[in-house]
Amino acid sequence: MSTDLPPPAGAASDWTIPQDWSRYTPAENGMWDRLFARQSAMLPGRVAPAFLYGLDVLRMERPGIPNFDELSERLMKKTGWQVVAVPGLVPDEVFFDHLANRRFVAGRFIRTPDQIDYLQEPDIFHDVFGHVPLLAHPAFADYMQAYGQGGLRSLGFGALHKLARLYWYTVEFGLIRDGGDLKLYGAGIVSSYGESRFALEDASPNRIGFDLMRLMRTNYKIDDYQQSYFVIDSFEELLRITMETDFAPLYEALNDASDLSPDAIIESDVVLTRGTQAHARNMTRV
Repeated sequence: MSTDLPPPAGAASDWTIPQDWSRYTPAENGMWDRLFARQSAMLPGRVAPAFLYGLDVLRMERPGIPNFDELSERLMKKTGWQVVAVPGLVPDEVFFDHLANRRFVAGRFIRTPDQIDYLQEPDIFHDVFGHVPLLAHPAFADYMQAYGQGGLRSLGFGALHKLARLYWYTVEFGLIRDGGDLKLYGAGIVSSYGESRFALEDASPNRIGFDLMRLMRTNYKIDDYQQSYFVIDSFEELLRITMETDFAPLYEALNDASDLSPDAIIESDVVLTRGTQAHARNMTRV
């Protein structure tokens, strides 16, 4: 999104707006409770323990849509992050600047009953339930700040679309090792009832060990379940790799490397699961 766009009416220069928490209707709070109950019942055993810890220490199990001021107060005590409301998608530079300063931007609207399983633009349930619990984990909180700082630098290299793949395949759709098991941590998965099961249990997708350059060569799907998921060993290792990588030569190398399709498997991959891709083929036939 262009950084030349002015903030919409009612928004501050950094595109933030008041949450207006008191204006949520009983129906809107009820939708949050419905989504929360459904996800919190099926995630134990599937999601990274750090996510469940975040739900607990941030007291997100309380009924109704969270108040950002109260949530930020608890989060600040843990890792120095806060949650700020925005009117929707924001320009890239604005988004990165907020992350770089440990502010997580969240939409304030919530989906309607007819959108319960899919909506195009992230709502407050995706943004807050999906993303915020892991911001209570020190290493992941630092990774998110580092990503924001790296995003600001990427604008000078014309490499935003490459860096966006790192966010997509980690923050949104990442898997993590937990002993001998795989667990969910990406917000796009943990806030989705269907993909929470699909990502771990379906035979369709590839599950591939994390490799930074390989991941940043890989295209992704925005309107269906992923064809490949990348698996990290730990949040600490993800942070270390990000902090130790000089992205300038990496971007140059990526310019000389061909993009990979979402379902690709290449010789250097550590393949944990070679998917059948049955789901993607079935969707193509529809």
